[in-house]
Amino acid sequence: MVLHARSWKNFSRDFAARRMMSKVVLFLAFVVAGIVWASMIRIALYSDTWACQSPLSCFSVIWSSRCSKTSNFPDMMRGYAPKPRKRCPIPFAKDPEGLVHSKVRRTPDRLVKGLSYIMEDEPDVNNGSQSLPPFGGGGQKRWFERGESFKLNTTMKVKVHCGFTRSSGAGMTIADMRYVKGCKYVVASGIFNPYSIIHQPTNVSVHSRKLFCFVMLVDEKILSLMKYRETVEEDIHGGLRAGIWRLIPLKHLPYNETRRNEEISKLLIHRLIPQAQYSIWVSSKMVLVADPLLILERYLWREGHSFAISQHGYHHSIYEEANASKRRKKYSRPRIDAQMKVYQSEGLEPWSTKKRVISDVPEASIIIREHTMLNNLFSCLWFNEVHLFTPLDQLSFGYVAHRLGEAFKYFMFPFCEFNSLFELHSHSWDRFEMRFGGEINVA
Repeated sequence: MVLHARSWKNFSRDFAARRMMSKVVLFLAFVVAGIVWASMIRIALYSDTWACQSPLSCFSVIWSSRCSKTSNFPDMMRGYAPKPRKRCPIPFAKDPEGLVHSKVRRTPDRLVKGLSYIMEDEPDVNNGSQSLPPFGGGGQKRWFERGESFKLNTTMKVKVHCGFTRSSGAGMTIADMRYVKGCKYVVASGIFNPYSIIHQPTNVSVHSRKLFCFVMLVDEKILSLMKYRETVEEDIHGGLRAGIWRLIPLKHLPYNETRRNEEISKLLIHRLIPQAQYSIWVSSKMVLVADPLLILERYLWREGHSFAISQHGYHHSIYEEANASKRRKKYSRPRIDAQMKVYQSEGLEPWSTKKRVISDVPEASIIIREHTMLNNLFSCLWFNEVHLFTPLDQLSFGYVAHRLGEAFKYFMFPFCEFNSLFELHSHSWDRFEMRFGGEINVA
């Protein structure tokens, strides 16, 4: 009986040991299989990237669909491609040739009867009032002046700080100033950093090519880079062209920060091109795929709007956008917090469905506007906030609109239509270097 008990005990011990050993073997098998599977995926991705960049034509033919920019196949240089953006059809007019734009009635200037800009640099005199930083050569603006600039009345003629004075302006060449004097319809963009490359708009009708000035604003360093790496030609009038774009260098930019200099090309079109009646500003990372005349008809003329901008894809409140900007490290957190504290102290409440507007946050990669005095004033005040706080213009748009109240009306169209207007090309050092080769040097 004792022998039988010992045999059963030994059998139980051996069975437990074998069971434990089988679990260890099974675990190791899973680990090895995972490593092998991950290695196979990595080899496949590296082979795909090598084939896309291979000089051998046979690989470019075999892998052409996967090497295309629209492919969702993972790329080791860029990671997995994002999901396709939600798009929706835009009810454009059928034919831009049939639009009689000359008969479109301009929006009357009922509120702001006159708008002028401070054209002399003011001395930096501190008389006890708190002063804002020097305005890029545009005078010394004080806090009480900022508050007064938002007050409108029915007979007002406004004199406002707006970017630069005569002595510290953008510094266009004589040929460029002569060119912009003839521009009433403008498609504008700007490149002030080496990440971006020139993208040519598509689906532009012959009529729009004749009607619109396509203006690409750059600084002198970027122009030098473009001459080396892009196809830049000089026309018979001394202007520089890259495809459909007229390149216009700005010589006296006030900021060392490229983001702020980009805001000059974005928000001060009415200063740079004073004769412009309508403008469409497009971010340099976007490829416009719609005819600009159809855009004006759809977003301005059809329903009598004078300012149109897209909804943001995710946020409605600038406080939400501020928190997202801090998480994504778009700018200095203390500067963003300071800006939000000022707006909160001045009465800007978080967006809610009770507000008269559908959102306080735009997708500011496209701005469609008629150059009325009120819209030009709004652009000046918007730029002033960008100058004072952060270059994140999405944070200040809703604030300026809030301060102007019912006087400033704008059309905020759906984000899915925004996606249908463009193809997106993100900024990237890697893509810039892959396209042109070598290191980037803008010194």
